[in-house]
Amino acid sequence: MVAALDTPGGARAVARCDGLREAPYSDMEGGLTRGYLTPAYRAAQDALAGWMEAAGMAVRRDAAANLVGRYEGEAPGAPALMIASHLDSVRHGGAYDGPLGILLGVECVAALHAAGRRLPFAIEVYAFGDEEGSRFPAAMLTSRAVAGTLAPEALDIADADGVTLQQAGVDPATYLSARRRPEEIFAYLEAHIEQGPVLEDEGLALGTVTGIAAQLRYALTVRGLAGHAGTSSMALRCDPLPGVAEMVLAAEQVARADASDAVATVGRIEALPGAANVIAGEVRFTLDVRAGEQARRDRVAHAILACCRDVAQTRGLDLAVETVHDLPPSPCDPELMDLMDAALADAGQPVFRLVSGAGHDAMNMAALCPTAMLFIRCRGGISHNPAEHVEPADAEAALAVMLAFLERLGASRHAR
Repeated sequence: MVAALDTPGGARAVARCDGLREAPYSDMEGGLTRGYLTPAYRAAQDALAGWMEAAGMAVRRDAAANLVGRYEGEAPGAPALMIASHLDSVRHGGAYDGPLGILLGVECVAALHAAGRRLPFAIEVYAFGDEEGSRFPAAMLTSRAVAGTLAPEALDIADADGVTLQQAGVDPATYLSARRRPEEIFAYLEAHIEQGPVLEDEGLALGTVTGIAAQLRYALTVRGLAGHAGTSSMALRCDPLPGVAEMVLAAEQVARADASDAVATVGRIEALPGAANVIAGEVRFTLDVRAGEQARRDRVAHAILACCRDVAQTRGLDLAVETVHDLPPSPCDPELMDLMDAALADAGQPVFRLVSGAGHDAMNMAALCPTAMLFIRCRGGISHNPAEHVEPADAEAALAVMLAFLERLGASRHAR
């Protein structure tokens, strides 16, 4: 049973993640799906609350249904370092995306508690609820509420079954009271699996995150002329689907040619009317462009869209482009990055920095306080997949770095 794992350390954090992928902590049989405010979410919170209490924390749930464990500092009521990640998962996802960062935070506190130590600041371990947005049609509601950036109208939502937030167990009228003030939380730390192959390719277990990449997402619609698949000659067709094929290849070619950290992804294509014997009259697809710097992201995105317009003009197609998301980069704090680099060296790990191409709760918390992130190698760079895997030794190394980071952060707070 997951609750019986009692050997402290990073390996225990991995083992607990493994246990949380099974019933009653998953909403599906034979895999992991844990949606915000579902029975599996509540069960996982209950297990986590027990581990937080055993580590010496006072535990509560806030108005957004985040689970919070607080370990007081040398002076009661001192400002806190928040260590956090998310407890929910995508459908049929992996065990470590989110929970590992929370459980490593618990292990940090457990180590301090076992040694009878307090730091010049409190530690609050947060388990955010819906980073993935896999149940309700919005993501990161709970961290946005804590950061104070969530608009009240964002709470007027329901899941695919028509269940509202209130029916699921939270009160929209008090939800925003989960907000924290800058004088309460002075810094934020998130450990997370990389969800990419860079660390493994470099032969490294860990890396300091420089920030979260800027993201542009578009919805493109390409219109031509539907027709009979058997009677419309090739020369007279105005088929949007081959044109979209050219556009998809152009996205790949432009991003590769930039020879940078820029990436471009076409994740969804829909041909209408969608019959095997009908030439498509309309094709819809998505384009996601990301890069560590906004200017580089914009350059690549604009070049791809220019290619798409050229293809449409050459083929006599109508092209409509809608911007769905325009998220700026979220850089990590330079001083905290330097502390993380030093902590890596203290723990005997090579110092290495990398950007996050994926979004994380840290991007919201940056509106509240300075942020830092530590990436942990995952096998094959695979994530959002049952094959997601983290070596216990890498989690042990991550815990050592996090504890060294806490020591250095404590020294810097004492020096002020």
